[in-house]
Amino acid sequence: MADPERRWCFADQLGPHFLDGKSQPVLLIESRAVLRRRRFHRQKAHLVLSALRHRAAELGERALFVQAGTYREALDRVHGPLTVCGPTSRAADGFVRSLDGVTVLPSRGFATSRDHFEEWAAGRGKSPLRMESFYRGARALTGLLMDGGEPAGGRWNLDRENREPPPSQDRLRLSPPYRPQEDDIDAEVRADLDAAERRGEVSFVGRDGPRMFPATRAEARRALKHFVEKRLPAFGPYEDAMLSGDPAMSHSTLSAAMNLGLLHPLECARAAESAWRQGKVPLRSAEGYIRQLIGWRDYMWHAYWHFGRKYTRRNALRARRHLPEWFSELDAEDVRAHCLSDVLRNVRDRAWTHHIPRLMVLGNYGLQRGWNPAELSDWFHRCFVDGYEWVMAANVIGMSQYADGGTITTKPYAAGGAYINRMSDYCHDCVYRPAARSGDDACPYTAGYWWFLARNEERLAGNPRLAPQLRNLHRIADLDDVVAGERARHRP
Repeated sequence: MADPERRWCFADQLGPHFLDGKSQPVLLIESRAVLRRRRFHRQKAHLVLSALRHRAAELGERALFVQAGTYREALDRVHGPLTVCGPTSRAADGFVRSLDGVTVLPSRGFATSRDHFEEWAAGRGKSPLRMESFYRGARALTGLLMDGGEPAGGRWNLDRENREPPPSQDRLRLSPPYRPQEDDIDAEVRADLDAAERRGEVSFVGRDGPRMFPATRAEARRALKHFVEKRLPAFGPYEDAMLSGDPAMSHSTLSAAMNLGLLHPLECARAAESAWRQGKVPLRSAEGYIRQLIGWRDYMWHAYWHFGRKYTRRNALRARRHLPEWFSELDAEDVRAHCLSDVLRNVRDRAWTHHIPRLMVLGNYGLQRGWNPAELSDWFHRCFVDGYEWVMAANVIGMSQYADGGTITTKPYAAGGAYINRMSDYCHDCVYRPAARSGDDACPYTAGYWWFLARNEERLAGNPRLAPQLRNLHRIADLDDVVAGERARHRP
């Protein structure tokens, strides 16, 4: 039998599940234009190039590895037909479909297909396309955590059990996340990025540092094994908690490896399920992790395609403020609010935080201040190692910034300092008081929460989940002072 046609794999399609056989020839392209289009985090640029070059080295003679200015320039050097799995961005998808001699296959790397989602969406009629409903269907389809057609333990979702505040200690007593060892390829990438930056060809945000995330399939599998054995048991209780001395908490830190295509979400989900069935992991931890994989991750992927290009331009709350320079430049040292300073520092130094700092510290602050949701989405895309356009569209535009007006969530994810105080240790030594909404020690999140409601009162008036807060809005005697103070605040 003849070898299959050469498979063109993008830099987020680096795992074996993007190929159809162990002998299939592969095309890998490193395009310099990609790093020129956006000002990415330095560690993200390093990780992506390292992973791409490691994959080329692993494949050896099977891989045609082309370094060029653009994809089109690289393709001019390639002869013969190509196949490619559906890319993860609309721009890349449109590009590959415009090329002669390139066959575009269905996308891979997700637990459910786009056809499955569209069938499910059509079946919902006029009902909202909520993630929880999709997740239950995905559980039934994959058989994950199912017993005889029913959810394991009798419930689909154990989220109510997974909202514990952090323990009274500086960090969870867990083995730290797996960390890879850098090699000659990493050093080569670092030298190339340094040279390109000196020439003025590229510019980055954030700090360089030792690579923290897997760049090979072997590293990713070791990281998964380490997480399931050492960290997953504690994931459920503390998945929503934050500690200033423990950026990773009990999270897997596998999202970057998964979004590079080094791991398949189903292999991660099945590893978690197997650990639960062997009695090594409590059900609430296994279910919480699996919900993130085949629930949120798949749902966000499908929402990106289903809602279309116009979705990323939605701005239901008319939020038009530009991101301030201190935020865009990750200027953590000049921010006094302990929570925001610490989270910005983690982004600057690691290009990663887990989902609660993203949503309830970074996103919450931007929502309260009316930052442009498209700008904020692009910032997350550029500054996080696991950030891609498809990841951030619904996560930021819809969930974090409520710019879709409630298409995927039932209310804005806005919260005051009381939430951060309950779910973290940040408020203990902060210059602001979480209960204060006015004065020099007014918490920017508490005051910002009431400013957000006052500014959007008419737009949110029909939301039943916000009715009590909107009623309380006009019982605040110093509301005018709160609004004026937050409008004038340049940085927290």
